[in-house]
Amino acid sequence: MDPAVVTTIAGRIAEHARQHHLATVRVVLHGGEPLLAGPRRLAEIAGELRATVGPALDLRMQTNGVLLTEQICAIAREHRIGIGVSLDGNLTAHDRHRRFAHGGGSHQHVLRALELLRAPANREIYAGLLCTIDLRNDPVEVYRALLAERPPRLDLLLPHATWETPPPAFDGAMSYGTWLSAVFRRWTADGRTVPIRIFDALLAPGVVGAEAVGLGPADLVVIETDGSYEQVDSLKVTFDGAAATGLDVFGATVDEVSAHPMIAIRQIGRDGLSATCRACPVVDRCGGGQFPHRYRAATGFDNPSVYCADLKELIDYMDERDGLATWVRDELAGGAGAADAVAQLAPIHEALARARMVTLGRTGPDGWAQLAALDESAPDAVRAVLTSPFVRRSDASHLANLAAAAAIRAGAAITVRVPVRDGLLVLPTLGALRLTGADAVVPVRTSAAGFAVDNLTVRLDDPPPQWLPTRELRPGIRLEDTDPLRNAYDELTVADRLDDDAVLAWRQRLDAALDSLRATAPQYLPGITATLRAIVPLAPDGTGTQRSGSARTAFGAVAVTPEDPDALALLLVHEVQHLKLGAVLDVCPMFDPRDPRRVDVPWRAGPRPIEGALQGTYAFLGVADVWRRRPGPVAAARFAALRDEVTAALGALTTGELLNPAGARFAARMRAIVDGW
Repeated sequence: MDPAVVTTIAGRIAEHARQHHLATVRVVLHGGEPLLAGPRRLAEIAGELRATVGPALDLRMQTNGVLLTEQICAIAREHRIGIGVSLDGNLTAHDRHRRFAHGGGSHQHVLRALELLRAPANREIYAGLLCTIDLRNDPVEVYRALLAERPPRLDLLLPHATWETPPPAFDGAMSYGTWLSAVFRRWTADGRTVPIRIFDALLAPGVVGAEAVGLGPADLVVIETDGSYEQVDSLKVTFDGAAATGLDVFGATVDEVSAHPMIAIRQIGRDGLSATCRACPVVDRCGGGQFPHRYRAATGFDNPSVYCADLKELIDYMDERDGLATWVRDELAGGAGAADAVAQLAPIHEALARARMVTLGRTGPDGWAQLAALDESAPDAVRAVLTSPFVRRSDASHLANLAAAAAIRAGAAITVRVPVRDGLLVLPTLGALRLTGADAVVPVRTSAAGFAVDNLTVRLDDPPPQWLPTRELRPGIRLEDTDPLRNAYDELTVADRLDDDAVLAWRQRLDAALDSLRATAPQYLPGITATLRAIVPLAPDGTGTQRSGSARTAFGAVAVTPEDPDALALLLVHEVQHLKLGAVLDVCPMFDPRDPRRVDVPWRAGPRPIEGALQGTYAFLGVADVWRRRPGPVAAARFAALRDEVTAALGALTTGELLNPAGARFAARMRAIVDGW
């Protein structure tokens, strides 16, 4: 690529980022094989992009790895280039296709490249592995071979195909859906230790993006060597000239190319799909499949994917064995939900937290490399930190806090620069160190006994007065009053650090609230036990009004005002219902989030967005059920009023096709429960 083209491209990207206030713009150096440009030219291109685009640039490279050297790695470290490598599995699997012109295989060359990327100095630039599926290769053996290279993430790609040129098939081979299902089964059994994009995107549609599945808008443009804008390059498998736009960087902005009709149709979600796809119950997850895979000469792209049956097979398999299983959703829709159904929700939070960490780690901030290494050497310590409620609210700088906390839990010795916020150095799940006059970022040295900051050593078994430990209210449930990320509840103000007497009062109050539920509505205890990990005290507002809150990005945490045990029991049920449904919605959309329509509900003065109405209905279903089980005329009257309100809200939600098939099924199950009262 000529230097003048690179300069113009960099300017166009910077212009687009400025106009749209983009925090991140990903640029992938692709090919052919980008390493053929050579170290000097690679450094020049990366330097030009960095200088012009600035901190918004997330720079990547996709390579076959054959030409990767330590010199290239040094350039990648200097310019923060994440390197993704193509590897199709073990020796036999990889060398089926990835061979030199003389016929020899490239597998050993790629393994040498990956050994370089796994080195401690280079770990931060190791972006992951890309594997193209070949049905002749054993799926579990391929998965294990990929996992052996300790990648931070994996992509499994379906071979590009259309209805005109169907996917490769082999006598006696399994389907692509069965192949992927076998990997999903092994990945789940292994504890999902590495993100796999196609699975994460199907588990968390709208949260984890993937070009191959989902309804996310097309956000990719290809720039060829001469500066021509093209659509996604996989379109070249459909027909000659399919990817062309007729525009180039010298005469058109990125906004202009994004308005190209073939790109615009992929910006409108479900409305841009075929009638067959729009009527499908899993369309919100598969999204009609990858755009080029829909092509048929007679009807263009107005078709389901040529992999439609395979994607449906995979989704059905995942649904029967994962948190999206129909029986889980049906069980939870009934109100309390049995323990085995509620137990499916915490892994969703962990998977999304891990995906968030990978996203934050793309720019190589302090803590990322240490956290990734600890996840291999001390996975239990990392899991304890990543499953805390507020991890999904982290920014890139918070990775250092998480790495330090995980290292202390593991008794591992690392040094990492950790930010200080409002005079506190926070170590999630452990506590916070109060520092005065400290820099905005301080080096933390961890050890088996604790950690050290400057000249202060903190032993957790004999801490100094500046150490503010996290306090438990009961086993598995802590009181959270130091973590700055706990402020997640819109207009609710969280309380400052509580003294020991206030913590003791909270312990007694929580025990009494759970005893109240145990006596009258024990069905809700399993859900609270499996879900609740933190109580966030709210600051008094001077009115004495009962207040509580929860957030989808803070699974496991409930913010609440101090109340008498019976009132606290109801608030816990209400907010845990929100947490449960939020986790389900994270992996199973029940409505179109872009739908602007609003719903009248009896408990709010104005109409609510669809999600707010559905969440409120589900929460009050649980509260009504608790009142139903309490004795006395006051409880009976409160139950009757809430039952009528929930019935009215369900009527509004199930009118006008506000909900998709999954949402309609969930609402129907709620209606059946209420009708049975």
